Amino acid sequence: MRADPPERRPVAAPRRAVLRAAVALGAGTAWVAGVRADEGVLPAPARDALRAPGAVVLVRHAQTEPGIGDPPGFRLGDCATQRNLSAAGRAQAQRLGRWLADAGVPVAGVRSSRWCRCLETARLAFGRVEPWPALDSFFADRSGERAQTDQVRRWVLGAAGPQVPVGVTHQVNLTALTGEWAAMGEALVVRAERGEVRVIARFAVPA
Repeated sequence: MRADPPERRPVAAPRRAVLRAAVALGAGTAWVAGVRADEGVLPAPARDALRAPGAVVLVRHAQTEPGIGDPPGFRLGDCATQRNLSAAGRAQAQRLGRWLADAGVPVAGVRSSRWCRCLETARLAFGRVEPWPALDSFFADRSGERAQTDQVRRWVLGAAGPQVPVGVTHQVNLTALTGEWAAMGEALVVRAERGEVRVIARFAVPA
């Protein structure tokens, strides 16, 4: 299945991360250290990374209906005015929750952007969510990028484990924090190392 275009592909993203994502999307599946994501289980490298003290899962919202960004004049709190999950994306979000539950990942608090596609991803995957403006998209307005990214960075730096916090957000937010590009429904496992946020694993849930 061909993936919809990303919200934005930043020029600053590391070349190897962009190439890895492009190859995975072009093939219709994703790979983590040689493990096919469509085998139906959380790949072993991701499971191992999630056992590391201070691991945090940052997820780009699941697959949406076609489009980039949101329609003109969209409003938070009014899902009818936004770009929302597709049926495939809803199934993808549920699959994400099953993968982590089946792997025995002890999910702690679940935070999300206030955009409907993120909130729905979180609810379908985990059954609960705390809206957090720091994870809101700044795709259309970059004025909040630095402050929001700093808030999320401090959140990750404060994670101590053994439970794993989860944040559901947007591609631009993930790239601003980590320098890496993520497909819809893809998760980055991050942790604090020497005062910085480092990606230690990633996995994509098929839609």
